[in-house]
Amino acid sequence: MSLQIRPAVENDMAAVLALYAQPDMDNGRVLDLAQAQALWAQFARYPSYRLFVAVSSDHGQVVGSYALLVMHKLAHQGTPSAVVEDVVVRPDQQRQGIGRQLMAHAMREAQAAGCYKLALSSNHRRADAHAFYNALGFQPHGVSFVVSPSAPPETVHRSP
Repeated sequence: MSLQIRPAVENDMAAVLALYAQPDMDNGRVLDLAQAQALWAQFARYPSYRLFVAVSSDHGQVVGSYALLVMHKLAHQGTPSAVVEDVVVRPDQQRQGIGRQLMAHAMREAQAAGCYKLALSSNHRRADAHAFYNALGFQPHGVSFVVSPSAPPETVHRSP
């Protein structure tokens, strides 16, 4: 499929929210358009955080999206790293190479920024997504941990 991958603009927010509403993503629980536009406007404060959309050349509709954060750091001799988040493709457009093109774009963006790595996280239940990322050359790296910032450390439930 022929795509244009470009930075999102304000008029893309409704289409991006529709992508996020998918069961594998936010399962219908998404921001309203005004909230999304307000948050998107804040992205300008983060010079290396961008939302990209994939627009079909056939019908001009947004068919996929991802967010990319390039983190400048003091560690690793100042070499930046990148994190890709919220990779999503319209259900009726999946398995047509859109996700592959989105991730290739993310890799080029990270390379152009001089990043030493491009990382992502994926819910452990998403076996198909893991197979997809593995096929693109992503490999398990380290261990990822998560906690709710609102939970005081002494009340966090620890599993064995």
